[in-house]
Amino acid sequence: MDEMDLMKKMRDVPSPRPEAYDRARTALSTAMAEPTATVVRPKRWFSWPRAGIAAVGAAAVATAVVMGTTGGAVPPTAPVAAPQVVDSPLVKLASDVKAAGALSGDASLIIRSTTAPDNSPYVFYTVYTDRGQTFHGDSTKTLSASAAKGENQATQFDSTVMEAARLAANGDVEQARNAMVNTSPAGWALGKSPAEQEKAWALRQEATAEVYRKKGLPVPPPKPRPTGKELEDGVNNTLWSNATYALFIGAANAEVRAGVLKLLATIEDVTIGKIDAEGQPALTLTAGPALQGGSGSHVLTVNADNGLPMRSEVVPAPGSDGKPSVTNYKSSRVNFADVVVGKI
Repeated sequence: MDEMDLMKKMRDVPSPRPEAYDRARTALSTAMAEPTATVVRPKRWFSWPRAGIAAVGAAAVATAVVMGTTGGAVPPTAPVAAPQVVDSPLVKLASDVKAAGALSGDASLIIRSTTAPDNSPYVFYTVYTDRGQTFHGDSTKTLSASAAKGENQATQFDSTVMEAARLAANGDVEQARNAMVNTSPAGWALGKSPAEQEKAWALRQEATAEVYRKKGLPVPPPKPRPTGKELEDGVNNTLWSNATYALFIGAANAEVRAGVLKLLATIEDVTIGKIDAEGQPALTLTAGPALQGGSGSHVLTVNADNGLPMRSEVVPAPGSDGKPSVTNYKSSRVNFADVVVGKI
C-alpha cells in the first residue's frame, strides 16, 4: 500500500493536484521506526493528467498517516529551539532578492517539466495571480482556456504558506517559521503552550488512527510527542516541505522568494553547494536523510543571482526501492490579461 492507494480509497477526499503531491512526497518520506507492513510509503511518480485538480486535503491526510507513526519516548512538552541568525549564502541572496523589488506584471507563471515513467516528457502550467487566483493547464491552450473561464483552483493552503513566506521576508523569521510549520496538520503547534501542543498532538494521533480504521488496518499505538533531535528533524521536515512548496508556486513574487530563502537558512542540516546550471551560477540546497526520514535526499537548485527555482530532485537512499525523480522549473511574471487571450 502507498499514499496514492490510500487517497483513492477515501471517497470524501479529492485527488491532489501536481504541486500538492510534490509537497506531500517530501513529508511522507518521514516514515521512521515502524514495520513496513504498517507504514504508508511514497511512490516517486503520480500520473498528473489523470488527477483531478483539487485542494491539498488528501495530501495532508496522507502526511498525517506517516508522521503519526513516528515519535519519541519523552512527554510532549519540550520546546523547539528558535531559529538562529546565521551567516548563510541564502540570507545574502534573500536580501538581494528583496532589494531588487517586484518585477512587472500581475501574475506568476510557473512551468514544471518532468519525465514520465515511459520516458516521455510532461509539462504542466500554472498561473498564480496577485489577487490569489490559481489556474492550471497541461498546455498553454488549456491554461488559457481555464483562465478565460474563471476556473479558479486556489486553496487556503497556498495563500497561507505564501503569507508565511512574506512574513519572513519582512523580518519576523521566528513567527514566520512557526506559521509555515503550523500550516500542516502535523501536530507540532509551534509557538503554542505545552497544553495546546499536547492537544494538537492528540488530534493528530486520532486523525492517524481514523485513517487506519478506514483502511481496515491495525491502528498503531499512540506515540508521545518527540523531543530533542527527533523533534527538530520532524519540525524541519515540515518546514522544508512547506517552504519549498511555497517557493515552487510563488517564486516569481520577490517577497515570497526572499522569505523562503530566509526560512530555509534556519535549517542547520540543509547543505548548500555552488554549481553551474544551464550556464548560470546556481546554489544547491540538499535536505539529507535526517530531514527525509532516512529515505534519501531532496536537492533543490536555485539561481544564485535571483533565487528562482531551477530544479527539484529526489535521490533515493542506496538499496531502497524508491525511484529518482527530477522536475525542472521556469518562473516568470506575466500579465493575467495576456494569459486569458493566449499570449503566453
